[in-house]
Amino acid sequence: MISKRSCAVGQIRRVGGSALVGALLLAAAAMGSSARAESIGVGESAFARQDFVRSASIFMRRARRGNAEAQTYLGYMYANGRGVPQDYDAAALWLRRAADQGYPTGQFLLGLLYDKGFGVKQDFPEAYFWLNLAAAHASIRQRDYWTRIRNAVAGNLTLDELASAQNRAVAFWPTRER
Repeated sequence: MISKRSCAVGQIRRVGGSALVGALLLAAAAMGSSARAESIGVGESAFARQDFVRSASIFMRRARRGNAEAQTYLGYMYANGRGVPQDYDAAALWLRRAADQGYPTGQFLLGLLYDKGFGVKQDFPEAYFWLNLAAAHASIRQRDYWTRIRNAVAGNLTLDELASAQNRAVAFWPTRER
């Protein structure tokens, strides 16, 4: 539901568009419960209508309760200044919470922030770690694209950094918020 038009900044803009739309739509479909649809679905509908202020309000309530999908939307909205002031620090905070829960789109977007140093210190091994996790859990539609981005970041790493980031990804265990 996030369109190329709504992408506004740097690397997130470059890799946004249809890949991000597909990622968020597939994640929403996979979660599929009617309770989730009533809460997140209303936010997604408002987002699709470009009623970003309303969608941010809805996502904020759900994100504070630990909903990784809402946290990802909110992180994206902060990164691009949609319905909230543009704030890369807030974007990184929300995307980190979603990524820590194992939400692939949150991991992908957080990896992009580390790659460019938006809201976080630029850190290629950390970017690779998050992008590697995202690519490993990506849908078929996302996998090739996310893998290409991950591999591009890998070109900035030494072999030791690459091995360390891969080992961290293998050992990663998501944590659920309560």
